[in-house]
Amino acid sequence: MNTRADTAEDTGTPMPPVVDRAVWQAELDALRVREKAHTREGDAIAAARRRLPMVEVAAATPLTGPDGEVTLLDAFEGRRQLIAYFHMWHAGAPAEAQCEGCTYFNGQVRELSHLHANDVTYATFCEGPYEESVRYRDFMGWDVPWYSVRDSAASLLAGRRPDMFHLVCYLRDGGRVFETYWTNGRGVEAMDGSFALLDLTAYGRRETWEDSPAG
Repeated sequence: MNTRADTAEDTGTPMPPVVDRAVWQAELDALRVREKAHTREGDAIAAARRRLPMVEVAAATPLTGPDGEVTLLDAFEGRRQLIAYFHMWHAGAPAEAQCEGCTYFNGQVRELSHLHANDVTYATFCEGPYEESVRYRDFMGWDVPWYSVRDSAASLLAGRRPDMFHLVCYLRDGGRVFETYWTNGRGVEAMDGSFALLDLTAYGRRETWEDSPAG
């Protein structure tokens, strides 16, 4: 069986030009200036995100979990903050027909202890029925907290399309709950580590939209 490296050689996949180490380091140093500026701008954007106002949502919004009906407040598990991924669902469809993107991103979130140490709970808010969708979670080998928001997604995602994926952040103040931030589209790449690693490689993500050299 060929490895990916063997396949790349066999198919003649183009590679970056070969230079001596001094030339390579000079090019890398020039790029590093842009990387550092990008990091600092990301820090500034994160600070602006933390300064956003927030909107109150109903703490008693019903969710369905392993023990039946619970509330949005219960999903915090006693912590101060909650990050919820709204997982798209195609009711009645087999596993292979469920959302590929949701499966990819939700499957990246595995180790939760560092979030918990920072007083943050992570949970999946699936937009399908609980019993049907939790079987998919178990089939995938995930152990993240899983709730159905089939009957409450429209209110939780007020002003947004409820049958799409979203990443939403909440803050609890006693018995009150506030939504502080949400994103979708490529914003949910915050959940993923694989793309960040691939972006460091010569061939990147191999997506058609990437700005790559010819070939």
